[in-house]
Amino acid sequence: MKIYAHRGARAYAPENTMAAFKKALAINADGIELDVQLTKDGELIICHDHTIDRTSNGKGWLKDFTLAELRQFDFGSWFSPDFAGEKIPSFEEFFIWYLKTPLLLNIEIKNGPVIYKDLEEKLLTRIKELAPADFDLYNRILISSFYHPSLVKVKELDAHFKTGVLFSSCPVDVLAFIKQTNADYLHPHWHYLNPSWIEKAHAAGIGVNSYTINASEEFQWVAPLKIDGIFSDCPDCLTD
Repeated sequence: MKIYAHRGARAYAPENTMAAFKKALAINADGIELDVQLTKDGELIICHDHTIDRTSNGKGWLKDFTLAELRQFDFGSWFSPDFAGEKIPSFEEFFIWYLKTPLLLNIEIKNGPVIYKDLEEKLLTRIKELAPADFDLYNRILISSFYHPSLVKVKELDAHFKTGVLFSSCPVDVLAFIKQTNADYLHPHWHYLNPSWIEKAHAAGIGVNSYTINASEEFQWVAPLKIDGIFSDCPDCLTD
């Protein structure tokens, strides 16, 4: 079972920053999970919230700032004075660093409530522009979203990219999600994991990755279910 560092190792460093991503590598996580949006000037940026209020010393909707403007804010001090001056990373900055690592990567498209026009196309184009020819693009990268039309769009643009359907409620028919999106993975909250539908998904060739497991007790409950991967804020604190 693979363990992805959720928004980087956000238990140890401010989420979705280079400090958090580098910490994930240092503690030997199998992969990194992060969130992408678009700036006012159409640049790919890494941030979870649609506003910058919680994770910076600024206020306002992320979409209303250019990349240069966002880079003027402090995205580290809210977490700890040790990270004062930490900048919001562009996707390009992160991805150039990431290519030098052995890590897997889960990119969550943060459409909804703000819907970013052409976000999917911009993301796939930038990945292909930056990745070297020998990079195992389709096995190292997984694209997920709660906004399922984004997953449909990704498959329309390039069906070789693997996608994961995020959902946060108890599913009635998990395979229906797959039929609607042509996705490769189901990404449920761990509360809704169930041996019956996990078995059904695996029998259909569908993987299962679950979020967000942070306590040993949670991990001990999830581990016997034989899912493919989990997302954790502290990948190194889980034991079975």
